Amino acid sequence: MTNEVLFHTHDIAKLWNIDNENTLWTTLRRYCQQGLLYRLHRGLYSLMPTNNVSAEKIGAASLHEYCYLSTETVLARHGIILQQIKAITFVSTLSKKWQLSGHAFISRQLHPGHLHNTKGVTLHDGIYTASPERAIADLLYFNPKYHFDAPIDWSAVHAIQTHVGYPITQRANASP
Repeated sequence: MTNEVLFHTHDIAKLWNIDNENTLWTTLRRYCQQGLLYRLHRGLYSLMPTNNVSAEKIGAASLHEYCYLSTETVLARHGIILQQIKAITFVSTLSKKWQLSGHAFISRQLHPGHLHNTKGVTLHDGIYTASPERAIADLLYFNPKYHFDAPIDWSAVHAIQTHVGYPITQRANASP
């Protein structure tokens, strides 16, 4: 049994063994009318009302490609930045801003060679999520002058930067 609650139309077609596109769309429309499925947007459906699905899962599913939660979202959750974050931030091969189900999302585009290097990225509650050190390394890749509000373990950040292939960020307050 899977814990998946979000499905794309091609996933549903395979699960239900439907080859005819008209039959698929008609069935999906009827299931939504009966409250058995919930449509998030064209091609993305949920087994439960969207207010019962985490915003992170909705964002990751709507990207519909490999991505992980990183940068400001991870850093705000760990108290490394104190700014209020208005959008959930992912890293993927797409540069995109969008809103869905009352949530704002940002995806920063990262070269596939860096993106698929999983150093500091783990699966947490069904979402790939960067460690704070990986999120710092990612953010410094996009903005080398970014300011952080908490002390940083620069040796751990530099180790990730080296492993992933990012340029090493030199900071005045960083120890060598």
